[in-house]
Amino acid sequence: MHKFFTDEIDELFAYISGDDHKHLSRVLRLREGDTVLVNNLLGTDYLGIIEHIDKNTTRIELKNKMLENNESTVEITLYQGMPKAGKMDLIVQKSTELGVSRIVPVLTERVVVKNSTEFKKLDRLKRIAVEAAKQSKRSVIPVIEEPISFQDMLKDMKKSQILIVPYENQENYGFALLKKELAEIRSCGILIGPEGGFSDEEIRILEGRGAKIVTLGKRILRTETAGFTAIALTQLLYGDMGGKI
Repeated sequence: MHKFFTDEIDELFAYISGDDHKHLSRVLRLREGDTVLVNNLLGTDYLGIIEHIDKNTTRIELKNKMLENNESTVEITLYQGMPKAGKMDLIVQKSTELGVSRIVPVLTERVVVKNSTEFKKLDRLKRIAVEAAKQSKRSVIPVIEEPISFQDMLKDMKKSQILIVPYENQENYGFALLKKELAEIRSCGILIGPEGGFSDEEIRILEGRGAKIVTLGKRILRTETAGFTAIALTQLLYGDMGGKI
């Protein structure tokens, strides 16, 4: 069943316009009477019936509010060390599918892009997040934020219960021991280094702030792969990816 996000919604009807309307009517070729899912951009899903399609707008009659949503029980913020051009598209897309709540680019010491004004794709990344949320039937579209400094990230990390930092030089402490130490997590940040990794000083500071420095195994993962792996492990151990026990 196809899903659409819109803020043009009231108690009875939702309205789809713009590119989503074109996609609905011309690409998907949905017709009046077809059943779809509609999200109000505030985390609520509705079952709806397409009532009318005209040149510019699709009107959907809302039938039922969905009692459950497709969000995980753990709220994840991905702090991504700014990668080289092009990789953020993939990172946003796959992280959205994996269920993150926020994506925050971070200008760490070894980031190649040093000036946040060089980060000019925020609108594009937000569109990628919306499309990935549709495809994966998310109930919430992740927030994509402007790049922040490492120091600002240290302040922002306080919003979450813990900060998890995969690090190639960590040898023994990983997600298995983290699960033994913390049986339940409701919110966490995951900080991923850029292509050049973290400096020794950054790791020292993170350890001093109580971050959990973890290993992802003996193999060196690319920055995007490390993020996807850490998110998936967090969802497996603390979220909904592992199913019921």
